[in-house]
Amino acid sequence: MSDAQPYGTAVDVVPALVTLHVWGVPRRQVPAAMASMVTDRRAVNRSPNLTFVKLLGTGAARTFSPRDADPRHWAVLACWSDPRAVDVFEQSAVVRSWDRRADPDRGGERLRVLMRPLASKGRWSGRHPFGDPQPEPYAGTVAAITRARLRTARMATFWRAVPPVSARLATAPGLRLALGIGEAPVGLQGTFSVWDDADALQDFAYGTAEHADVIRRTPLVGWYREQLFARLAVLDAGGSLGGVALGPVT
Repeated sequence: MSDAQPYGTAVDVVPALVTLHVWGVPRRQVPAAMASMVTDRRAVNRSPNLTFVKLLGTGAARTFSPRDADPRHWAVLACWSDPRAVDVFEQSAVVRSWDRRADPDRGGERLRVLMRPLASKGRWSGRHPFGDPQPEPYAGTVAAITRARLRTARMATFWRAVPPVSARLATAPGLRLALGIGEAPVGLQGTFSVWDDADALQDFAYGTAEHADVIRRTPLVGWYREQLFARLAVLDAGGSLGGVALGPVT
């Protein structure tokens, strides 16, 4: 496995593999987890073959406001130019430290999802982290990542628009998991969701009146300074979130 350029200098190409790690820690470990979100950045950014990474807080994906924040669950989303780099990352001091905090025998949990980009539109921190994947048919389990940098003047109207969409999301047919993700408590929010297949995701995105209305209003209201939507094939998933396993992926 060759060494990649330092993170931040890589060209935006379609990554060979995308990973999401989510660690749930017991309450007594919350201060250490919060500190690690800051202190671990440099070590994670030096990982070989890393093309994009975000260390993220998580939430309930209900209002996209600070009320959703979940201080017990923390995440790392990473894109890799070589799949073998994930094995190296799994053995790193950063991951081993998080795994100790999230030990299930001590009240923690861990979820890891391996993915491959299928489609991506928009930017994240000025980047195209998932590149421009070539369209292809895919009938298996899919994940969706949305991310937005909100305009300060539009936050209040956005927060008023979100709850009806979130209520429909919670009961959407084919939804396996929905998680709020964020780089900051306010203004930099998104979602990670897993669906039985692309049809279930498409039906929610365009077949529910609440979500279709938000899509229609987005260019009119101008909520976002920057936004991204990506669809990814779920290749493997292990562990649990909120005590619930994703189940087998196909």
